[in-house]
Amino acid sequence: MAPKGKVVIKTEWCKGCELCIAACKSGVLGLSNELNEKGVRYASPLFPENCTGCTLCAISCPEIVIEVFKETA
Repeated sequence: MAPKGKVVIKTEWCKGCELCIAACKSGVLGLSNELNEKGVRYASPLFPENCTGCTLCAISCPEIVIEVFKETA
């Protein structure tokens, strides 16, 4: 069984730099069509079912607004 994870993003602090999107090899993340309080399209888990919990998105985030939780079956 493939590992699973859950991505949680503090969207109000996201600057929309897209570094996490580029880092995600599973294609989980993308930019939201909505704007946060800063007027920025923020990163969002568009395909959360693909998350493996690798944490590459969190590691690549310069604002440290991403948390990844490993899920157990």
